[in-house]
Amino acid sequence: MLTSQPCRTLDRPNPVAPTTKASPKASPPAASDPALAKEEVVVRDVDLYADPSGATIPTYKWRQAPKGLATRRQLRAMGLSRGRGNDPVAQIECRGGKRVAYLYRIDLAVPKRVPTLAQEAALDKAMARRQTCPKCRRRYHRCLPLKTVGSCLECFDGTPADPRDYTAATAEWLPAA
Repeated sequence: MLTSQPCRTLDRPNPVAPTTKASPKASPPAASDPALAKEEVVVRDVDLYADPSGATIPTYKWRQAPKGLATRRQLRAMGLSRGRGNDPVAQIECRGGKRVAYLYRIDLAVPKRVPTLAQEAALDKAMARRQTCPKCRRRYHRCLPLKTVGSCLECFDGTPADPRDYTAATAEWLPAA
């Protein structure tokens, strides 16, 4: 996008800001310097999608990134996490330049954190609530549409469920009555 902005020097007063009374001996800079009296218009090319901080990082095409860099998903597959302070050092263009994926240095990555047994138990309990049908008490291997349907499809409309898709509920999965 092209914009025209007047160039102003630092010693010229801002025309929008209120001016104070100056002494009669001092003359404004525009009167003493004829070059400053006339403002010139400069056309600048402005990138609306540029990083506001002005920092740029190298951009690589798909499958052209150098060795030693990986995306977050690739780090996770290696059992690593990007770690604190490991900011992106490059990016790759995906889908014909419509998306970018940030690249991180593998040598600065740290091993991903392992959840404790208490954290795993809490996650299993939460998932059991989402995977257990409130009517037939079967626990499925996927989340059920409890907000829209309110039960499994077998209880809702009689669609038969494959016995390999669920397990019988145990007492610890059932909500306390």
